[in-house]
Amino acid sequence: MLKGLDLSHIFRGTKVKAELTSFDIAVIVFELNQRIKNVHIGKIYQINPTTLLLKLRRPNEPPFHLLIESGKRIHLTSYVLPKPLRPPNFCMALRKNLGNGKITDIQQHEFERTITIKVLKKEGEFQLVIELFGEGNIILVSPENKILHALVYKRMRDRNVLRGENFQYAPPRGRNPLEVRREEINEIKNFGQLMIVKGLTKFLSIGGLYAEEILLRAEIDKNSPCEALGKQEFDKIFTQLQLVLSSLTAGNTEPCIIVDENGKGVDVTPIRLKKHEHLQAKAFGKFNEAIDEFYMETKLKTDTTQAARVFKRQLAKLQRILEKQQKALEDSKMEIPRNKKLGELIYAHLGELQLLRQRIMKEKENGKPWKRIISDFQREKKNGIISARYFQALDSKHRILTVSIEDSTLQLDLNRSIQANAAKFYEKAKKAQRKLEGAQKALQGTRTKIEQLHKKKPQIVKVQKPPPVRREKAWYEKFRWFYSSSNLLVIGGRDATTNEVLIKKHMEPHDVVFHADIIGAPFVLIKTEGKTPSEQSLKQAAQFGASYSRAWKEMFGAIDVYWFHPEQVSKSPPSGQHLKKGSFIIRGAKNFIRKVPLAVAIGVQIEDPARIIGGPPEAISKHTKVYVIIVPGEHKSSQLAKQVRRVLAEKAPKDWRKQILETPLEEIQSFIPSGKGNIKSV
Repeated sequence: MLKGLDLSHIFRGTKVKAELTSFDIAVIVFELNQRIKNVHIGKIYQINPTTLLLKLRRPNEPPFHLLIESGKRIHLTSYVLPKPLRPPNFCMALRKNLGNGKITDIQQHEFERTITIKVLKKEGEFQLVIELFGEGNIILVSPENKILHALVYKRMRDRNVLRGENFQYAPPRGRNPLEVRREEINEIKNFGQLMIVKGLTKFLSIGGLYAEEILLRAEIDKNSPCEALGKQEFDKIFTQLQLVLSSLTAGNTEPCIIVDENGKGVDVTPIRLKKHEHLQAKAFGKFNEAIDEFYMETKLKTDTTQAARVFKRQLAKLQRILEKQQKALEDSKMEIPRNKKLGELIYAHLGELQLLRQRIMKEKENGKPWKRIISDFQREKKNGIISARYFQALDSKHRILTVSIEDSTLQLDLNRSIQANAAKFYEKAKKAQRKLEGAQKALQGTRTKIEQLHKKKPQIVKVQKPPPVRREKAWYEKFRWFYSSSNLLVIGGRDATTNEVLIKKHMEPHDVVFHADIIGAPFVLIKTEGKTPSEQSLKQAAQFGASYSRAWKEMFGAIDVYWFHPEQVSKSPPSGQHLKKGSFIIRGAKNFIRKVPLAVAIGVQIEDPARIIGGPPEAISKHTKVYVIIVPGEHKSSQLAKQVRRVLAEKAPKDWRKQILETPLEEIQSFIPSGKGNIKSV
């Protein structure tokens, strides 16, 4: 079950699932075929170097997301994950080749830990191959079976993953258990003294976890030698293998997260296993849901532990720096008075030291060897001759004279005057003083960093908050929408298709219908629920219809809007005429609201997760205090969305700013009318 990763330091000795088994993948593929087959791929994100997030869409349904982590997992996710501002090159290549493509099939290759997603484009059928074994890989294959792009390129003994080469699957680890026959199982006996649990994993493409499970169910000791088993034991093994496979491949599953005695998640399985019968289990309706929650919990715990380790490493590093700086400070403090004292000693004995230097240099000029000069001084000093009392040693090569004055020993450079030697010690004292001042500043800086790090510690080591769960969108969110200040739902078309759906499917007899007095305007409905809408709601719906009409793109400041009743709407044109998609005939009197100003408020409702809303300023101000008002202007939709997001984050409570800044720009752009705009006010 667990190869390549041991997180026991987090879960107190219990190993935690690190990668999906081939049995897990079989169930995931079964569920994905039911959920994402024949859907279209929207945006593709690469949220970290090894992880992709595919936004999938089906007509008249909210989008959903498929998470793919190379070498580890694949599943649908309900969490809102942060996306990088700039997609990497690999992500861009996937967008170019797979964007808007239709997923035609999802397959598990030969019961291995390899999944192939087939995507149909006008150029042909592409394959996205996901390898969930070893270090993992994600490979894009052309309709001609050529490798177009890969997360990792490499040469191997049995195949190459290189751009332009024919794609080949990795060699199988063993036989496909879905295709193995009963008589073939007897071949396991040929493994001799090898334990049956290992023989089973070598013979079939299954991992150790399910090999153990099959043997447990067959009541066979997993440590038994392969050659010791007879026909009866192999019958049991084959029977239990078929029972497990039939449960998984037919969808007869019991997805669950297995938790240990401390309530920590340690495994996620599509069926209950005998191996885990002593542990508790948290049940789920779908295996994809169980995988999604399990890996999110595991990641948070791993991230928290890693953050604590980083904190300890940073603290230890700063403390080492602090110790060095303290030692340097102490050394500087001692060096200043020592060098001053040596300079003062030289001046106090200036005459004697000058005579000593002059004698040495004169004797050398007269041709006396250095060895003779040194031996003469040593003899004189031994005999107590006063002129040699300061002499200690002489380095003839570098002309350095070591003298002893009072209780101090110092070195004099014979190439310099005695006064110059004294000045050198005074300069050393000054330099040490400057060094001391610098060391004090550096020391204070390091202490400040340690204090700041300690302040951050509670945020670093606490269990991190999971990302917000993606909110399930309401049916009306595929249209333009808002709630009026009197809490009536108002919806409008986004294009010709949604205009058509709005009127044909969602218009009811007691609704009120609006349309701006310009070609290229959406139909707008007030869903009255049998109530009489207020004058305020009528004006808000009118402003909504005006702002999302072509008048915004034309940079109008205001436009007329009219309203009418559902029975006045008809799809039957006059004889000889044809109505375009999304167009309708309005018969009878129209109620005009003149000079309706164009303006849209975009705000954020502070809830978990934060929710972006938009509509007429008067209505939005009733539902949130954090909003901006936009009007026709010169900024493109993408630029304006960034400005709006930044301003909303600045105005929101501090605890919500990060979440708002991570809101996808498309959520904000969905409330910006077609055309350009400016922020008018906050």
